[in-house]
Amino acid sequence: RLGEQVIARDLRTVPGVALVDLEGEQIREMTVFLRSAAMREANVSVTDVVQSLRQQNLAAPVGHVEEGMNEQSIRLLGRLKDARDFERVIIKRQGEATVRLGQVARIEDGHAEQRSYSLLDGHSAVGIAVTKSREASTVTVTDLVQQRLDAMAPELPTDVEVKIVFNDGESVRTSLNNVIEALSLGALLTILTVYLFLNSWRSTVITALALPTSVLAAFIAVWVFGFTLNFMSLLGLSLAIGVLIDDAIVVRENIVRHMEMGKDMMTASREGTAEIGLAVTATTLAIIAVFVPVAFMDGMPGQWFKPFGLTVAASVLVSLFVAFSLDPMLSAYWGGHAEEKDARRGPVGRLLERFNVWFDRQSEGYSRVIAWALHHRISMWLLAFGAFFGAFAMIATQSVGTSFLPETDNGAVQIEVTAPSGSSLEYTRIKAEQAAALARALPEVEYTQTTVGTSGNVSRAQVYVDFIPEADRERTARQIAQALRGDIARLVGAEFTVADDLNNGGQKPLQIQFRGPDSRKLTELVTEYMAKLREVEGTVDIGLSTQEPKPELQVDIDRGLASSLGISMSDAATALRVAFAGVEVGDWVDPAGETRNVAVRLSPEDRAAAADLESLPIIAAGNQIIPLSQIATVTMGTGPAAIEHFNRENTIAVTANVQGRSFGEVFGEAMALAREMNFPPGYDLAVGGAGRDQQEVFGSILRALGIAVMLMYLILVVQFHSFLTPV
Repeated sequence: RLGEQVIARDLRTVPGVALVDLEGEQIREMTVFLRSAAMREANVSVTDVVQSLRQQNLAAPVGHVEEGMNEQSIRLLGRLKDARDFERVIIKRQGEATVRLGQVARIEDGHAEQRSYSLLDGHSAVGIAVTKSREASTVTVTDLVQQRLDAMAPELPTDVEVKIVFNDGESVRTSLNNVIEALSLGALLTILTVYLFLNSWRSTVITALALPTSVLAAFIAVWVFGFTLNFMSLLGLSLAIGVLIDDAIVVRENIVRHMEMGKDMMTASREGTAEIGLAVTATTLAIIAVFVPVAFMDGMPGQWFKPFGLTVAASVLVSLFVAFSLDPMLSAYWGGHAEEKDARRGPVGRLLERFNVWFDRQSEGYSRVIAWALHHRISMWLLAFGAFFGAFAMIATQSVGTSFLPETDNGAVQIEVTAPSGSSLEYTRIKAEQAAALARALPEVEYTQTTVGTSGNVSRAQVYVDFIPEADRERTARQIAQALRGDIARLVGAEFTVADDLNNGGQKPLQIQFRGPDSRKLTELVTEYMAKLREVEGTVDIGLSTQEPKPELQVDIDRGLASSLGISMSDAATALRVAFAGVEVGDWVDPAGETRNVAVRLSPEDRAAAADLESLPIIAAGNQIIPLSQIATVTMGTGPAAIEHFNRENTIAVTANVQGRSFGEVFGEAMALAREMNFPPGYDLAVGGAGRDQQEVFGSILRALGIAVMLMYLILVVQFHSFLTPV
C-alpha cells in the first residue's frame, strides 16, 4: 500500500513523468477461496458463486427525483462492508434451505496472488520504475523525482528505506559534463595555441572572439532545428571548436600582412579580407559538405547524427560570417600597428618569439620535403594509392576489429535467468537469488536488484548488479562479467546469461535469425547451427529467442455428452477460468477508504494436482452438479512454443554474447557458418541485434562519405576552375 498509494501516486504528479510501474508489490484484495468438497456437498457450482456476488455486491446510481425546483440523485448502497457480510451472502436456495457463501468458501481480507518478486540484496522490496515522457528532459525529470523523494522521506515510516538503484539521469549528466569539460578545455587550448603562434595578445583576442560568437549562434541553430543540448549536439560543438577559429586566424594573419606592407588599418582590413575571401569560403564549404550528408543519413543513424552534423555545419557557417565581419571590423578599429612587432616584449613574449623563430626554421625542412615530393610524382602516387587501398585491405582482412559501439564501462552488469518451462515463481526466485548471491560475493559489487517474473513470465528473472565507482576498483565491468560467468557456470537448474553491455538494453549483441514456414524444421536448423556456433572462438551465453514448450494439463471435453447435459464449451471454460485463474466479481471499500477488488478462485489446496481439476463441480441441466471428469478427460501435454514472427514468417533467433574478440570478427565467422548451411526452399536467415545495427550504420556512413567526397570535389572544381586540378 505504501508503494502504490503514497510513493507511486505522488511520483505520477511530477512534471515530465509518463508512467510509474511497480514491481513485486502486494495488491490488497478481498479473496473468496472456494472449497471444492463443500461445493459438491451443497450442490453449488462456480457459476452460482460468481453470479450471486455480482448481483448482491453492488453500489450504483439508479436515477433521480425532482421535487419542485430541486433535483436529487438516487444511489443504491448495496456494497458489502466486510468479510462477515460476504460470508452471509446467499448463494442458492434449495426449498426452505439456503446455502450461504461462508458454507462453501473461505473469505480472506488479504492480498492477490503474486506473479512477480522484487528483491534488493536478497531482501523483499517493491521496485518502482519511473518512465519520462518523450519530450521531457531526462536530467530534469530525475532531479524532480529525487526532490520529491527527499520531500516525502520524513513522512515515511522509520523502518522504510527508499533507495535509487538505477538513475539514467546520472549517466546522462556525466556524459554531458564530460563533453562540456572537453568543450571548455578545447576552447582554452585553442586560444593558447593561437597566442603561441601569433605572439600577439591583440590578434589572439580578435581571433578568439570567433569562438563564443559562433558557439552562441550555434545554440540558435539548435533551437531552430528543434534539437536539445544533448550528447550529440554538444559533441558536434566540441569537434567544431578547432575549426571555428581557423577562418578568423587566416583572415587576421592576412590583414596583419597587409599592415606590414604599410597600409592603414582600414585599408588592410578591407583588402586583406577580400584577397582570401574565396579560399576561406571554399575551405568552410568543404567542411560543411562533409557534415551535412552525415546529418541526412537514413534510419537510425540519421536520428543519431542529425543533431551532430547540423550543429557542426551551422557553427562552421557562422564562423565564416564572423571571420568576414567581426574580425575585419575589429582589425580596422583596434588592429594595432605593424610596428608593434618590434616593440619591447616581456619574458613570455620573448620566449614565444624564440619559439616562432625555431618553428620558421622547420619550414625549410618542410620546403625540402615538398620539393622532393614534386620531383618524385610516381613515388607519391604509389604511396597515396598504397595507403588508400591498404586501409581497405586491413578492414577486408579484419586486421582491424569492428563493433557497433565502443566498449564502455557502464558500472553494472545484468544477469538474465531463464528457468525451465513450467517452473513456479518461487523456483525462479531461488535460482535468481543463487546468481545474485554469487555476484554479491565479488568485492566490486555494491548491491544487486532482482526482479522475478519479468514481462509476465514467472520462469524469467533479471538480476541488476551495480558496481562501486570505477576509480575504486581495479577491474573493468567486462573483466568482472567474465569472472562472474565462470562462477555462475557452476549453477544448474536454469539458464544464466551475463550481459556486460547495457547500451542495447542488455540484449545479446550477436543475433542470427532463421525464418521459414515450419517451426519444427526451424528448430532442427537452429539446433544444428548452435552446435557449430559453439566452436567459434569468442562466443559465450549461446541461446535461443524462444523458450521450450511449457507442460500443461489439457482438458478434452466430450461435446456430445456435454451437450446432452446442457453444458456448453463456454460454460466449462468459464468455470475453469474462475476456479484456477480467478476472476474479479466486483469491488470492496476497505476500512481505510480504498477501493479494492473482490476475486473468486479455488483454495490453493484444491488446485494443486490434476485430480483437483477432474473433480471441479460443473452445473448441468436441471440444476444438477456433476464433476468435470464426467464430461472430459484430463491429460498431460505440452503447449505450443512461443514462436516470433517477422513479415508473417516464423522466426527463431540464435543469440550470443561476445568475449575476448571484437564483435566484427565473431559476427563475420558466425554469418559465414550460417550461410554454409543447407537451407530448404522457403527458409532463409537474417541479421538482428548489434550486427543489423552495425550494417545499417556502416552502410549509411559510407554513403554519406561518398556524397561528402563528391561535394568537396565540386567545391574545389568551382574554386580552381578545373576538373583535373582538384584530383
